[in-house]
Amino acid sequence: MSQIQLTPAERREHRAQAHHLDPVVMIGADGLTPAVQKEIDAALNAHGLIKVRVFGDDRAAREALYQQLADDLNAAPIQHIGKLLVFWRPQSDKEKAPDDERKPGPRDVKVLKFGRPGQRPEIKQLRVLGNQRLTAGGQIKRAKKPKQKSVKKGQSD
Repeated sequence: MSQIQLTPAERREHRAQAHHLDPVVMIGADGLTPAVQKEIDAALNAHGLIKVRVFGDDRAAREALYQQLADDLNAAPIQHIGKLLVFWRPQSDKEKAPDDERKPGPRDVKVLKFGRPGQRPEIKQLRVLGNQRLTAGGQIKRAKKPKQKSVKKGQSD
């Protein structure tokens, strides 16, 4: 596999996005083992943009490790600064199957209750569940069921 080539502008954008990230994988004294490489691959699949911390003092070894990981994992090397390595790989789009029978979830609603003129209205925070409705007076009631159609009216002679 070969690494992804990015333009300097794209690389700069990914560097800015990675600034606040914490390292998700750390490479210790054993170096790059197959298990560590598998973890880095899983993190790239899950996040797309990751930081890796290397606990080695040899800069040349870190630079070689940086290039090797980019080549092996088909990732774009974004930044190598100190003991931190930043990689990016585009994430595959996960398709979510629509569920037609899914009911609406809870929602938070603010209800204003007005008192006398000149006073502030009373604000109540209510949680309305999927099977409930809010009346004009600020009451929570169970949702109305749809009207059933008559079997006799649907039949034609």
